[in-house]
Amino acid sequence: MKDINFLTSKGVDIKSSLELFGDIDTYNKTLGEFIFSAPEKLQKLENYKNNKDMGNYTIYVHSLMSDSKYFGFNELSVVASNHEVKSRMGDVLYIQQNFPSLQTAVGNAVAIANEYLNDTPPAGAATTTTAQAAPADAAAQPAQAGQQPAPSGGEVYDKATILVVDDSNIIRNFVKRIFSDRYNVGSAKNGQEAINIIYANKDNDFISAILLDLNMPGVDGFAVLEYMKENDLFSKIPVSIISGDSSRDTIDRAFTYTIVDMLGKPFTENDVKRILEKTILYKEML
Repeated sequence: MKDINFLTSKGVDIKSSLELFGDIDTYNKTLGEFIFSAPEKLQKLENYKNNKDMGNYTIYVHSLMSDSKYFGFNELSVVASNHEVKSRMGDVLYIQQNFPSLQTAVGNAVAIANEYLNDTPPAGAATTTTAQAAPADAAAQPAQAGQQPAPSGGEVYDKATILVVDDSNIIRNFVKRIFSDRYNVGSAKNGQEAINIIYANKDNDFISAILLDLNMPGVDGFAVLEYMKENDLFSKIPVSIISGDSSRDTIDRAFTYTIVDMLGKPFTENDVKRILEKTILYKEML
């Protein structure tokens, strides 16, 4: 592994990253997840681009932007942010014309991360990452309008558990690292998995709090909120939102449900501790 100064010399904002991860050891342990997840997201993005699916493109490019910001890859973060803005506008032409710049930025960030962790440039490393078009992900297909996802299966808990619902494994593992010494930390990578888990635990009282992302492919966070509202679960399970979408419409819509609080991404370890402690306290007061 190279010295941390290598990252700084490559323009990585390691100072901001450590505000999130707390220490360099945690950063190092988590960076490997970025190396695997960034190309995987790029692959999905190319598929959505080819199918002109700007809805799912926006979700995944936002996730890529957040992950890159967490690890201090500001160049990739800026490029991904531009793609997010344009995809929200439905600007398919911009996405198609500028997709190579996103590939290059992902390739650069992954190459830096690989060289830092392995102390040598990875064999065949290039400044661009070429993603092969992936088949449509069944989990990423949106539910029909007005159709409530049906619960099926789901892990049953036998002790106090924090449920983290986020399509980013980086966020799920980050929260687990912070709280695993005090709570069992369960996870769901999309809204359907969350609904399954909530349903499986409806007859016990072990879900102490839910941290819920709103923008996820397929069944999103709002579907989870709607499921909880229809089944009168907010009085039993407190929910706080962790989301990268801080638009006024999203905030207003989220607070039409009985949520405890809302935290915007990116956030620090102290931010997550604060909102979760507040959410758990709400549970204790019910």
